Amino acid sequence: MSSDFDATRDPYVLFDAWMAEARASEINDPNAMALATVDSDGLPDVRVVLLNGLDRRGLVFFTNAESAKGVELEGQPKAAVVFHWKSLRRQIRARGPVSEVTAEEADAYFATRPRISRLGAWASQQSRPLGSRAELEAAVAARDAEFDGREPPRPPHWKGYRIAPVAFEFWQDMPYRLHDRVTFVARSDGWDKTRLYP
Repeated sequence: MSSDFDATRDPYVLFDAWMAEARASEINDPNAMALATVDSDGLPDVRVVLLNGLDRRGLVFFTNAESAKGVELEGQPKAAVVFHWKSLRRQIRARGPVSEVTAEEADAYFATRPRISRLGAWASQQSRPLGSRAELEAAVAARDAEFDGREPPRPPHWKGYRIAPVAFEFWQDMPYRLHDRVTFVARSDGWDKTRLYP
């Protein structure tokens, strides 16, 4: 399997190629990424979220802004992510500052979600204590009744975030743990590309 490391000096080109291969081979959620943030005590926090958009401005995901990660990003608007595709024996890491996407972008993506997911965005008090599963289901049912016959709009607390990477690392598993690793670090006129020891 070729690493494609020598073919480009643009991390987005390589990212797009690897993501296309992951979408073709991974059974579940090839766009899953572990998202690391920092809490108010300076401790790292990590969870898996889905990449919902990628362009030259960065990597986009959506969440409840009142969740733990939303609160952490409000306090420290920076993050790191890692994609790991076990079947392809590859991973990509990226990190950088985070900003909110526009309301129009968030509205457009929210409208593509299944109705039950949109109702869940209204019903869930994400990251806060929940007494029982029945309590959550009742909250969803109440929101369903509230929006009976209407499409649920995006809740004001449901937002999109864009990570603008200042660095990428691409890792390809190779025999005998002699892996391929390449970093791309942003500079004003492009990217510095460096191959690393495994």
